[in-house]
Amino acid sequence: MKAATSEQCTIVYDDTCRFCRRQMDSIRGRDRDGIFEFLPNRDPALLKRFPQLAGDDLNNGLRLVLPDQRVFVGADAVHQIARRLPSTRWFAWLYRVPVVHTLARWTYGYIAARRYRLAGRCDPGEQACRVDDA
Repeated sequence: MKAATSEQCTIVYDDTCRFCRRQMDSIRGRDRDGIFEFLPNRDPALLKRFPQLAGDDLNNGLRLVLPDQRVFVGADAVHQIARRLPSTRWFAWLYRVPVVHTLARWTYGYIAARRYRLAGRCDPGEQACRVDDA
């Protein structure tokens, strides 16, 4: 893992969620330029580094913290990530279409609320994940 730089965007995600881990692996594979740093939402240094996240329920969606400290949440964060990756940049403009924007936010919220039942849960640092009973 590369050391974080002041120019990197930081993705704060749930490392106990199998779906979330897969998505982070996918982004890592596409992030050839090291644009992103990946930080589990349970990292003890998280709030010290990003005090603007204090008081947020970090279990309701991933966060993208930009170098200027702006924070995007959930589907808005996914859009910002897509804008920065060469392989997804070409279709990221679709998020600006009102109906797509609304549908993306709804879909993200639906999946986020059910992510453990849909994909499984892992213990932090554990490689294998288990699927929760529905």
